[in-house]
Amino acid sequence: MSLFEVKNVKVHFPIRAGVMQKPVAWVRAVDGVSFTINEGETVGLVGESGCGKTTLGRTILRLYDPTEGEIFFNGRNISGTNGSALKAFRRQAQMIFQDPYGSLNPRMTVGDIVGEALRVHKLCSGNVPERVAELLTAVGLTPDHMRRYPHEFSGGQRQRIGIARALAVEPKFIVCDEPVSALDVSVQAQIVNLLQELQEKLKLTYLFIAHDLAVVEHISDRVLVMYLGRIVEEAEAGELLSNPLHPYTQALISAVPTIDPATQRKRIILPGDVPSPINPPSGCPFHPRCPIAIKRCSEVVPAWREIRKDHRVACDLA
Repeated sequence: MSLFEVKNVKVHFPIRAGVMQKPVAWVRAVDGVSFTINEGETVGLVGESGCGKTTLGRTILRLYDPTEGEIFFNGRNISGTNGSALKAFRRQAQMIFQDPYGSLNPRMTVGDIVGEALRVHKLCSGNVPERVAELLTAVGLTPDHMRRYPHEFSGGQRQRIGIARALAVEPKFIVCDEPVSALDVSVQAQIVNLLQELQEKLKLTYLFIAHDLAVVEHISDRVLVMYLGRIVEEAEAGELLSNPLHPYTQALISAVPTIDPATQRKRIILPGDVPSPINPPSGCPFHPRCPIAIKRCSEVVPAWREIRKDHRVACDLA
């Protein structure tokens, strides 16, 4: 069953100049994205920094308003939802932020940080400390930690606090915005395992944003590959890693290290930098860096095609 359905969503931010601060250009952070997330699954979203992953994650949670397109949650259009309806939606969908240092208020105790959502949504009236203690225990901390401040914790512990905060309102869906990218490798594994345990126990659905394909392969059921504001490939995690079709996906996977010397991949080095989202290339957005591009690629936007069952790609040469 589909929990989230995103239809042709665009998010454009204005660049203003002059005394009147009129828009003189637009940053096309997300430029026509469509996908679905089924209940109970983990969908990975990967791509280079600056490709629009975080913007997309925040937009489907309505932290940003979409410029165009529609977002459906449980069959209900939430694209223009405001007021009490948006507040009710926020009980169902939460976010774990990338930075475990900047996402926690240093002036608040852990008990206040985790308990804030309970007070805002008027949950557990009179028993907030008890509920906070339960949440901290669920993420591997202790009730004694609720009296301490964020600066007294390590990065991994702070991310556990962020997870407890996201779980406070008992959501169905969580956007995990690169939740392990700022952590040591050993701590990354602990957080990923914790997220999987919580998903199984609480029947959660995840959108897992990352640039590390090894982590995404481990936790995701299905993977979306994003480039310059657009989805360029979608497939099941195992299928994508073993048989990538889009040249951009192939380049990303070639950078994933392997521990078996017999299976070393040939590294694909992409020329140049990611084009500016202010003035994206015509046709296929990847064609200026694509090793197999032909003239047609610069003129025609590639069609979204299903090459195999549940394996789709936006490339006319795949």
